[in-house]
Amino acid sequence: MISQKEFAKRRKQLMRMASDDAIIILPSAPERIRSNDTHYPYRQDSDFWYLTGFAEPEAVLVMVPGRKHGENLLFCRERNPEREAWDGPRIGPEGSVETLGMDDAYSIDDLDEILPGLLEGRRRVYYHFGRDKEFDLKLIGWLNRVRAHMRMGAEPPHEFLELGHLLHECRLFKSKDEIRLMQRSADIAAQAQVAAMHATRPGLHEYEIEAALQYCYKKNNATASYEPIVGSGANACVLHYRANNARLNDGDLLLCDAGAEYDYYASDITRTWPVNGRYSKEQRALYQIVLDAQMAALSKAQIGQAWIAGHEAAVEVLTEGLLSLGLLKGNVKQNLVSGEYKKFYMHKTGHWLGLDVHDVGEYKIAGDFRELEAGMVFTIEPGLYIPPGTKGVPEKYQGIGIRIEDDIFITNKGPQVLSDKVPKTIDAVEAIMADRK
Repeated sequence: MISQKEFAKRRKQLMRMASDDAIIILPSAPERIRSNDTHYPYRQDSDFWYLTGFAEPEAVLVMVPGRKHGENLLFCRERNPEREAWDGPRIGPEGSVETLGMDDAYSIDDLDEILPGLLEGRRRVYYHFGRDKEFDLKLIGWLNRVRAHMRMGAEPPHEFLELGHLLHECRLFKSKDEIRLMQRSADIAAQAQVAAMHATRPGLHEYEIEAALQYCYKKNNATASYEPIVGSGANACVLHYRANNARLNDGDLLLCDAGAEYDYYASDITRTWPVNGRYSKEQRALYQIVLDAQMAALSKAQIGQAWIAGHEAAVEVLTEGLLSLGLLKGNVKQNLVSGEYKKFYMHKTGHWLGLDVHDVGEYKIAGDFRELEAGMVFTIEPGLYIPPGTKGVPEKYQGIGIRIEDDIFITNKGPQVLSDKVPKTIDAVEAIMADRK
């Protein structure tokens, strides 16, 4: 787990970046109604968690760099035995100071009275405008209350900046403790992928394979980091397929894109395996192309390489493979320029990974793709998708969708594959499938 010392270090770093004349305001995630009086499982806002480790709703973190009476302030729910009997224990303001290391804490009911005074005299406000419209209106109201007293000497902020520009650059680089949690998350997700392979048989349904995933998550005190994609046959050609209710047919492939969330940190792994345990000739040919593309991208996962270099390497290998099978015409250069390959491969080769599956962080700086640095974590996930009815493609290749995805940690010694406990070579996958009981 992340220590309170590290949470405090994060807050200190952010305030140093914001400077002493700023104020940082960050509300917690709101609760969401699922139906009538039932709620979706509560999950704290990732930014809020990153700075506090506080899991409760109805809270606001206010950071006031350089304030003599305390820089870190938390507004949260008061202790309430009656409500806690229904919803579980609360930390309360007193517990927030003791447990979370806040300089001070107040009831959330006092926010309207206290926050305008904290805004006064600050030149800049760092805040996520547009994320929570209801809170946006409250903040505007508090600013207007300060402005109304300008004739009496009040000094309202005059500059409003996106908090993500500072905070998300911090989140992009993972600490040792974060990597430990992400490795655990990847290990759980890897165990789930292998269990899903073992559970696969012709005649079952996609949701039964998903059940094998979910069981592994729960028994390891984790949850799914996103809705699992369990697509067999032509469903594997739908990038964000979520129905997970089709029957598994002998001779089809099954694409399983699923990850675990452990102590708020996500993993994201994809494997594609044969329902009957053996790849057909055509499936083998396409699968090997995708695997070769992933290895080409992995070779670019080095400090100093541009983030886009892995994608470009994967695209070149995919294009060469498609040309070798006659699914594209011309030569590699022509197809790269025309983008003809995109009818079979239409997405980028990866994304940042961390507290969010598609984690925060800029991919470009000053218009150019940024270089990889130690501490970054991202996915490498090339694929090929040939839906039924694709023009100009022999029928034997139609209905095949393949993606191979791993989680990569950039270190000074080279890339570390966090998700390497899931086999992915053709022989290794078929060996796993042969071991089914």
